[in-house]
Amino acid sequence: MKKNIFLSTTLLLVTFQFNLKAQIYHLNSPDKQLSAVIEITDDKKLTYRLSYKGTPVLENSRLGYRFQNGEEFPNKEWKLVQEKYSKENNKWYPIWGKRAVVPEKYNQLQLLLKNEQNKNQATEQILFECRLYNEGLAFRYNIMEGREVKANCELTQFKFASDPTAWFYNGERENYGPILVSNVNEIRPANVTLKVNDHIFLNIHEADLTEGDPLQLKSGKGEKSFEVASSPGTFGYLKKGGKSAWRVIMVEETPGELTDSHLLELLNPEPVGDFSWVKPGVAVWDWRINGAQWDGFSYAMDYPSWVRMVDFAAEQGFNYLVLDANWYGPEFAAESDPVTGEKAKDVKRLINYGKEKGVGIWLYLNDVGGRKYSIENTLKQYGDWGAAGVKYGFMNGSPEEKNLWTQKITKLCAENHLLVDFHDNPVHPYGQLRTWPNAVTREFCHAQLDAHRVFSPSTFCTSVFVNMVAGPLDMNNGMFDLRQGKTTRIDENQPVPATLAAEAARTLIVFSGVTILPDIPEYYRKYPSLLDFISAQKMPWKESRTLAGEIGEYIVMMRQNRDGKLLVGAATNEQARTILLPLDFLEKGKYVVEITEDGKDAHYLKNRETIAESLKIVTRKDTIQLNLAPGGGACLLFRKGDTSSK
Repeated sequence: MKKNIFLSTTLLLVTFQFNLKAQIYHLNSPDKQLSAVIEITDDKKLTYRLSYKGTPVLENSRLGYRFQNGEEFPNKEWKLVQEKYSKENNKWYPIWGKRAVVPEKYNQLQLLLKNEQNKNQATEQILFECRLYNEGLAFRYNIMEGREVKANCELTQFKFASDPTAWFYNGERENYGPILVSNVNEIRPANVTLKVNDHIFLNIHEADLTEGDPLQLKSGKGEKSFEVASSPGTFGYLKKGGKSAWRVIMVEETPGELTDSHLLELLNPEPVGDFSWVKPGVAVWDWRINGAQWDGFSYAMDYPSWVRMVDFAAEQGFNYLVLDANWYGPEFAAESDPVTGEKAKDVKRLINYGKEKGVGIWLYLNDVGGRKYSIENTLKQYGDWGAAGVKYGFMNGSPEEKNLWTQKITKLCAENHLLVDFHDNPVHPYGQLRTWPNAVTREFCHAQLDAHRVFSPSTFCTSVFVNMVAGPLDMNNGMFDLRQGKTTRIDENQPVPATLAAEAARTLIVFSGVTILPDIPEYYRKYPSLLDFISAQKMPWKESRTLAGEIGEYIVMMRQNRDGKLLVGAATNEQARTILLPLDFLEKGKYVVEITEDGKDAHYLKNRETIAESLKIVTRKDTIQLNLAPGGGACLLFRKGDTSSK
């Protein structure tokens, strides 16, 4: 893909030597379904509007900046000196993602504006860059020339033509919404999914956030609009060579198409260097097994338990074991050295044992240890030990500081061939997995087993259409110890509000470069069909598609593994549901489908561990009926051939 912004295929190039009144530019998506109008008004404001299939989506909305001295970009001092239309028709082949091949097709408009008077020694040239994909609109500001200047705010608006219903990411709480935009009346963090009508769904977020605050949106009471509330630039300063994040309005006909999109990744630069070592996959985890008991053995966060988990991972073809907090001492204690702490010798021994078994070991690192000790030395040491990844927890600082620190850690991890997972209110994903394929997941939600105060089946069925649009999530689904009453687990012994079938289905539905399983081997072995379903989740995915779903209600997800097998997971909210699933996503020929769904009288609160199993021979012309209990789910594993081909 061409890198220089002025080297794309030029359709129109004009240099202006005089001032016009209103200047209007039209941009269509490659499939002609989305239309954007960019306008420099007669009073020199920069605006845009957007429509889908002729239906107005966004009305005239402001673009630009307001500087500390009160002046704005653009105003009468700014002149358009160059315009250019261009287009791109390419393909992206990700190291890993929701699919093996991603079309990269868009039409682009670039407007170069110059501050000819520059009385205040402010920025002199800004390039406004706008792209229209079939999946949505994206635009950003590039500071081409000029001195560093303080910008009080970004003027970008999103003025809706109607009053859509919104669902927001809400930190480690249930999603905020559904709520009409006109009733928001506060500042909310991105991202947000919006329902315009039954056939138009939006998501507003950002991509390629190199500097400035992570995107926040503000809305006043009665206003059908958002404004950007976050500070631009590095700590509010615009300087030569700087660029804003892409402001992204994704537009699709269903919420599932938003979830399936790779648009945010496409707006990030291609990776530099070799990332062929990055291997997504399934992991087991030591945090939730702590205290579990089985046949006289008590699991703990110690070497004997770790060996049992590695053996189980190797047996099932799982890629990793994640070691969580306190392996090097109390995680919040300043004296806990993340290289020489309590169990460092055991950890090094475990890494070598894991290599013999083909299982990589992830190491937890708390922000206290990450900042008190040299982060460069710590991550280099983990790489030298042969660790597979780092789970980084409880990062401190302002949102912008956290983003810069996240970028640094991600880069250092890549240099040391370490995957990375950010937890505990991380900076939101913005398409990093393209530039940094080692950034495989983050807790841009509340991990399920930490979240009994907020997590519910409807929370799950909302976050997959909101949070997951932003990028891969580490939600830690897949708990199989669902007995009534408290468990023997030390950290969190409350029962999970789900059924067995739902828990297994959620491991597939949630997109992540590492699917982290929270339970002990023995509970998975109790249910062979569900264990088969999880073991078949061999990434990278060849294809992913949301087959059906409604925000807060239910979701049906299909993914094709690297071996070509098709898996389908379905999950519902607190309501029982019957789903008729057409199998037209199959290729021609016969398939054997192994179905594991909720058993008789299953319920996410009082009868969690009952399942029903069946085997059918089907073709793409068939329809399967799925019966989901309240809070329940279903798992389908398709294999091409007859019943003997398993």
